[in-house]
Amino acid sequence: MARFNNVAVLMGGVSSEREVSLRSGQAVVKGLGEAGYAVTPVVLTREAVDGLPAGTEAVFLALHGGYGEEGGVQADLDRLGIPYTGAGAVASRLAMDKIATKRCLEAHGVPTAEYEVLAPDATTTHLPLPVVVKPPREGSSVGISRVMQPAEWAPALALARKCDPEVLVERFIAGREMTVGVVGDETLPVVEIIPAGGWYGYEAKYLTGDTVYTFLDESADGAIEARCRELAQQTVATLGVRGLGRVDFRVDATGGCFVLELNSLPGFTATSLLPKAAARAGWSFSELCARIIETAACDAPPTAGT
Repeated sequence: MARFNNVAVLMGGVSSEREVSLRSGQAVVKGLGEAGYAVTPVVLTREAVDGLPAGTEAVFLALHGGYGEEGGVQADLDRLGIPYTGAGAVASRLAMDKIATKRCLEAHGVPTAEYEVLAPDATTTHLPLPVVVKPPREGSSVGISRVMQPAEWAPALALARKCDPEVLVERFIAGREMTVGVVGDETLPVVEIIPAGGWYGYEAKYLTGDTVYTFLDESADGAIEARCRELAQQTVATLGVRGLGRVDFRVDATGGCFVLELNSLPGFTATSLLPKAAARAGWSFSELCARIIETAACDAPPTAGT
């Protein structure tokens, strides 16, 4: 039996991922409505919780980036005492910061690609090419480049620094790209991502429509499937994430699995990977939305003086 009936879906915001968020939010509104919830879409135009209708029992967060994933909206909802989907404020800040995530994973023995953090005035890396250059606090592949040749280095650095003066440089792991969704205590089937151009950047995710998404053959890749699902659960626990998350991996030629990052509020667009994995597990989109909203929770706000 559902714990909640009146649900608000927060979407939009002011981050670079606003348009993706709007598409996610519209899909979730439809899915929750089909599941029998009374749903109110709320489009944010600033970094504040605005427009929640009276009687809202829980909030489905369809925000991406910025205020939605850096802990801001979570802290505001905690103060209001309104349950919401996904990680709490502290875990959200940790998962959104790729540098902090890498350090946390390293400290807990979770395999991740070798990396270097470049200060705002740094212009070179000690890592050999090929590498991936990332702004550390963006999502949806915004500002990310793969650098295969020396001539690509300066443009990649400049692109990343449009988002953040500090830059994360990561060893590029040749091999396969995979992702694993986690909803509540359940780990979903592993999705393999095969972009037509060989690189899963922003255009391959949202614009070109020629990326192939497939599922592993248990007879050929059973060990990889099991390892990725195991590491997904370990990553969620290590970062303190609850409710839902999606863990991204690279898998090398030997079958070694390396965690890239955790997305604490994954997308719900037509091309999003969590819904694809849920469908593979036999869940309809409306069932997925219902399962997620029923994990909604909030943290107690800090007491005075703490």
